[in-house]
Amino acid sequence: MPTALLGLLGLALLGALRAQDTIPVQTDFQQDKLTGRWFSIGLASNSNWFKEKKPLMKMCTTVISETADGNLEVTSTYPKGDQCEKRNSLYTRTEQPGRFSYTSPRWGSKHDIRVVETNYEEYALVATQISKSTGTSTMVLLYSRTKELSPERLERFTQFSREQGLADEEILILPRTDKCMSDAA
Repeated sequence: MPTALLGLLGLALLGALRAQDTIPVQTDFQQDKLTGRWFSIGLASNSNWFKEKKPLMKMCTTVISETADGNLEVTSTYPKGDQCEKRNSLYTRTEQPGRFSYTSPRWGSKHDIRVVETNYEEYALVATQISKSTGTSTMVLLYSRTKELSPERLERFTQFSREQGLADEEILILPRTDKCMSDAA
């Protein structure tokens, strides 16, 4: 019995690893074109954090800049209560252009980040696999250069999120707000 259970766990882990490898990365990714200011339009996740915070979430701004060593500094500014909060993250580039890694100093979680598709001028679809001691989760972000996106882009975000195994209640088009929009880095 224990051998069968270990075998089953091994197959489940292998399936999870294969699922990660099926997440595409933008062809001919051009990192310098991804830099600049973005608005977070959509967020989808199966994490407990998302389930708890979903009713409070609003659109936020994210500024992406390239560091001297070719990594990405990502600064998000979002409304939290009556204040604007900033969160900085350093995305370390990998050998595959458009794919980055990040380890949360606060939680110790490891993030495998992929720019799935972008046209650089209008939108970017980003998928992240998050691993921590309590398990794994998936997060999909939809960024826009403006506060609005076409219904086709919103539908693509929803469709891609579903393809990653996320349920409709785990997919959110973030409510628009003007709060913290001018306070971005």
